[in-house]
Amino acid sequence: MSERDSTTLLLALFLSVASFIASVAAGDGEAKALLNWRDSFNDESKLTLSSWSNHTNLCRNWKGISCDKSVSVISISLSNLNLQGTLSSLKFAAFPNLLYFDISYNQLYGNIPHEIGNLSSLLMLNLSDNSFRGPIPPEIWNLTTLNRLDLTTCKFTGQIPHEIGNLRNLNVLCLGDNSLSGSIPEEIGMLSNLLQLDLAKNSLLGRIPSSIGNLTMLQNLFLYKNNLEGPIPNELWKLYYLNDIQLYNNRLSGPISPFIGNLTNLEQLAFNDNRFRGPLPPSIGNLINLFHFSLPDNNLSGLIPSTIGNMTNLAKLYLFNNSFSGKLPQEMNNLTSLQDIQLSNNHFSGPLPQKICQSGMLAFLYADHNHFTGPIPTSLKDCSSLKRLSLENNQIVDNITDALGVYPHLNYIDLSGNQLYGYLSSRWRKCQNLTQLIIHNNKLSGDIPPELGEITQLGLLNLSSNHLSGKIPKELEKLIMLMKLSLSHNNLSGNVPSNIRSLSQLEILELAANNFNGSVTRELGELKSLRVLNLSKNKFDESIPLEFGKLQELELLDLSDNLLIGTIPSRIGMLPKLQVLNLSHNNLTGNIPSGFSGSMSALSNADISYNQLEGPIPIKLAFHNFDALRNNKGLCGNVTGLSSCDNSQTNRHGHKSKKFLMIFLPLAVLLLVLAGGSFIFYRMVAKAKNKNEEALLENVYFVRSLERELYKDVIKSTENFDDKYLIGKGSQGSVYRAELLTGDIVAIKMLHSMSSGKISNREAFTSEIQALTEIKHRNIVKLYGFFSNSQFSILIYEFLEGDRLDNILKNEEQAIEFNWKKRVNVVKGVANALSHMHHGCSTPIVHRDISSKNVLLSSEYEEAHIIDFGAAKFLNPNSNNMTKFVGTFGYAAPEIAFTMKANEKCDIYSFGVLTLEIIMGEHPVELILSLAENSTTKDLLLKEVLDPRLYTLRKPVPREVILIAKIAFSCLNENPQSRPTMEQVSKELIRTPESHLLDQFYTITIGQLMRD
Repeated sequence: MSERDSTTLLLALFLSVASFIASVAAGDGEAKALLNWRDSFNDESKLTLSSWSNHTNLCRNWKGISCDKSVSVISISLSNLNLQGTLSSLKFAAFPNLLYFDISYNQLYGNIPHEIGNLSSLLMLNLSDNSFRGPIPPEIWNLTTLNRLDLTTCKFTGQIPHEIGNLRNLNVLCLGDNSLSGSIPEEIGMLSNLLQLDLAKNSLLGRIPSSIGNLTMLQNLFLYKNNLEGPIPNELWKLYYLNDIQLYNNRLSGPISPFIGNLTNLEQLAFNDNRFRGPLPPSIGNLINLFHFSLPDNNLSGLIPSTIGNMTNLAKLYLFNNSFSGKLPQEMNNLTSLQDIQLSNNHFSGPLPQKICQSGMLAFLYADHNHFTGPIPTSLKDCSSLKRLSLENNQIVDNITDALGVYPHLNYIDLSGNQLYGYLSSRWRKCQNLTQLIIHNNKLSGDIPPELGEITQLGLLNLSSNHLSGKIPKELEKLIMLMKLSLSHNNLSGNVPSNIRSLSQLEILELAANNFNGSVTRELGELKSLRVLNLSKNKFDESIPLEFGKLQELELLDLSDNLLIGTIPSRIGMLPKLQVLNLSHNNLTGNIPSGFSGSMSALSNADISYNQLEGPIPIKLAFHNFDALRNNKGLCGNVTGLSSCDNSQTNRHGHKSKKFLMIFLPLAVLLLVLAGGSFIFYRMVAKAKNKNEEALLENVYFVRSLERELYKDVIKSTENFDDKYLIGKGSQGSVYRAELLTGDIVAIKMLHSMSSGKISNREAFTSEIQALTEIKHRNIVKLYGFFSNSQFSILIYEFLEGDRLDNILKNEEQAIEFNWKKRVNVVKGVANALSHMHHGCSTPIVHRDISSKNVLLSSEYEEAHIIDFGAAKFLNPNSNNMTKFVGTFGYAAPEIAFTMKANEKCDIYSFGVLTLEIIMGEHPVELILSLAENSTTKDLLLKEVLDPRLYTLRKPVPREVILIAKIAFSCLNENPQSRPTMEQVSKELIRTPESHLLDQFYTITIGQLMRD
């Protein structure tokens, strides 16, 4: 070998060794950087990354790490490992060759370091589904090699900068579910290689930029749940490759462009909850691949174009809550893939498409509250896939006997308010999953088929306002789940079968305006759950059964317009829940039982007119309406139109008056002397009593008409309720902040005028006073006093410096300040307050409107106060109360929908919803609905649904969060009787959670919480 060859060989060997040493050095630097980062994590995360060690090979053995041939790290993939920590300890400069960085679905928090800009070779950056906060560092917009950037669900703040246009290699840009503000920059149009753009669930303003039309490769566009406004730019309709476009929940307006027909590759389109107007363009018929078409809650109008029949792949069509009109085109019969069609609350007319279920796939049909005419579509007769059918309030004419078939999956049907005729078929017995059958206000005739008794899941049966005849079949006794039976306004005869006592769950029984006769069935008194009993306008002709006195849950009893005789049973006067009593237009005799003046605290409306009753009326407001007392034999009392009981006695015995004076006048003088002495003694006792009352009321402003100074103080301190003192406004009134002359700061709630005839305002005013004068608890707002006249009514409360819970959860900064410790305290405070209301008051009180808008927090967000008792109701122990719906949708218990029963269990359900809202940071409606409809939702990890804005969970809070979540799901049990009491909840929240819950925090699922 020559000297020259030897030199060349030595040089090559040197370079090889140098390269090896350099790569090893680089690998050591990367390993050290990763180990330093791991050491900043919590113990559980360190355990997850236990393979990261100086004693193992970085490229072969370290979890989530991949290297290139030069032993340099090119991929860090640590998705969904429940890692908890920050990025501040990661030395990004140590990874010059990194191509892929994926740390999604973890518990990482804090700001993104500016040093991330050192990853100059990066192709994919995925930080999604963590708890990062703050602005997106500007250095990210300089990573020009990126083809995928995913920052969703991290609660980043700030605006999308113009520099976003630097990332021209991007295929996927996902910034959704953050708190980004400002407008979408025009530079977005420079990302011409984009396939997916997700900016949804932010606070973006302004218009969709026209430059979006430059994204000619775009397939998925998600801009929903922002504050975007104005029309959709025409340039968008040039994005021919669009497959999925979601723009719902914005403020977009204007007509839908005919150029929408250009998007022939569309499969999903959701424009609902905007302000679009005008008709649908015929060009929608070009969207032949569309299977999900959602336009509800807009201002769309006009006819549905016949070209809709070209959309043969359509499975879901949502057009409800618009102003569409006219007939549905016959071409809709071509839509053979339909599974869910919702047309409610429009102005459609004409017949429904006859072949709407020709394919046998239709599960949901909602066409209620329109003007549809004609028959029920023929294809519905054999539509065995049907689950819910809602056609109420139309003008459909058909023979129901033949028009409907057998529906093994049907659980709800409402055909009320139409012109259906014929008789009910025995085939209904085959609808074994049916829970609600509603066909009231039609023209049905014939008997009620006994086969209805075989629909054992039935909870509501409403056949009222028809022409049904015959008797109530005794087979209905099998409907042991039935809670409401309404057969009023028919031609039914005979009597109520005695075996009706088997319906132990029955709460509402309405049989008014029929031809029932004979004696009232005594067995009705065995329906222990009954709250409403209406037998009015029949021909019952004997006495009121004594057994009715056992209906301790009864709230409405209407026996009017019958031929009843005898006296009013004394036990009727002892029903503690009775609110409405109507015995008018009968032949009842005797006196009104004395019990009506005593224990019947709930009674608010009584009508005993047109009978043969006599004697004094009860001392109760319910009996102070003369029209409800008129035309009786000899009622007396202190009511305009009636003679006083003393005068009536004198008139009836006038011929004995002289004898009375001669015999009893001397006695009267003696009695007068004794009365004078008694009066002096009474004044002494009363004076002592008044002192005690003054002590009780020393902190209360009880405003009477004589106490004008305090009233003037209220007017003066608010400058006659000037808007500058206004701090809140609702449907019932307004709330003002006022500083009284005493220096006290109070909140003044002024209700709308009661003279306007709004009964709800009167009820709210009375309920609030009664409830808050009864309740004294640290977690319930204090009532200082009240005032009422014909112009307005005011309530004076303690003033709290904090904010409403719903406002805090919606505000990014406030929600972050509202940390886990404070949230746990608020849950405990609300639980304690409800426990006191349900179990600590002499008469249990239910709030009936527990929601985040009715929880007020202190200035530091640590103390909860329940407010707004306008819907509150007094109960006796273990009570159920009939009511109109007064709660807040999304918080009300599901049984309210058809039982109208408000009791402690309804508050408990609302508490469950509220608790989930507190730990999730948003209303849990989607979670609750998906749990009912989709079993896979139960596989979600608890940590995945918690509020991501709280970027750290420190001991011992995680254990308490699991405990709170378990309690919340138990409160949401569909069976009211399976829900815990608030006393149990309050006690459970006091105890220290088991330590093993900490280990479960990162692995426990929703399903496990629901089972435990």
